[in-house]
Amino acid sequence: MSRVHNFCAGPAALPRAVLERAASEMLDWHGSGMSFMELSHRSAEVVGVAEEAEAALRRLLGISDDFAVLFAQGGASTQFAAVPLNLGGASRQFDYLNSGQWSRKAMKEAQRFGSVHEVAASSGKPVSVPGPDTWQRSDDAAYLHYTPNETIDGVELHEVPESSAPLVADMSSTILSRPIDIDAFDVIYAGAQKNIGPAGLTLLIVRRELYGRSLEYCPAMLNWQALDEANSMLNTPPTYSNYLAGLVFAWLEELGGLGAMAQRNRAKAEKLYGAIDGSEFYGNPVAPEFRSWMNVPFTLADAELDRTFLAEAEAQGLMNLKGHRSVGGMRASIYNATGMDAVDALVGFMQEFERRNG
Repeated sequence: MSRVHNFCAGPAALPRAVLERAASEMLDWHGSGMSFMELSHRSAEVVGVAEEAEAALRRLLGISDDFAVLFAQGGASTQFAAVPLNLGGASRQFDYLNSGQWSRKAMKEAQRFGSVHEVAASSGKPVSVPGPDTWQRSDDAAYLHYTPNETIDGVELHEVPESSAPLVADMSSTILSRPIDIDAFDVIYAGAQKNIGPAGLTLLIVRRELYGRSLEYCPAMLNWQALDEANSMLNTPPTYSNYLAGLVFAWLEELGGLGAMAQRNRAKAEKLYGAIDGSEFYGNPVAPEFRSWMNVPFTLADAELDRTFLAEAEAQGLMNLKGHRSVGGMRASIYNATGMDAVDALVGFMQEFERRNG
């Protein structure tokens, strides 16, 4: 069977080994005579898979018992509301770093529940992030929220900001791509469809000492403490997505963990940025120190060639390279499951396209 190289920003490529394992177990999971998605979420089998998935994730990221690991539904965008709902009881003042479109979406939702204060903002089409020494923080903020990686513009803040208020991070596009210091954060949330598994699942890592700060009208289904006390089963959870996430966590451990994955991801990004920087035909506007490892936007010297580039790339099995509609150009998302072979194929095509059209 022929597989294309998928550079989609999300839902993104899943590891082939994970897909093959899931395919082999689709109709009869471990001799049950049923697909895993047909098993009761209260069964010992499904509970056991969920527990092993959590244990594997804790090993990968070094998560202590001070933190809850929650498997929720609704995508990361649901957490745009859940963050102020769970933390806003301490203060209705919410600090946000505005580094791009996903930051702004989170800020807009938070305005429903309190006063949003912008500590700093990237201007225009973001190419960098203002330095922390310029941030104007609130004295009584319930939390400081930031988005480490803005997938649309390919801007990444590589340093974890210091904060006296609880630090909240939307890590949808960076989690599991490298080791991180979990203790530097208070809340991490991430949509699954980049580096975790299928769309629809949301991963949460929450410092438990923050419980009790929720607004009085926080719905039970969005309440992190309630979800934790129910072992992520307040209602029927996305069992098949949880199962696939567990397979991805096992795949990462088999590869050597997040240190090994970081080496792979750094090498992929360096190769692609090197091809762009070494050419006068392609360009990337992002300041080098803020370039994303995961999402690499680039433009052609002649935008009239964009459609031709995309059509010829698809003919070569290089899929989903069209840039976001608000930015234009191209974007290659090179998450964990997109291998160096995909980057090699893309770079080779880019060089050949430039030779014929430059």
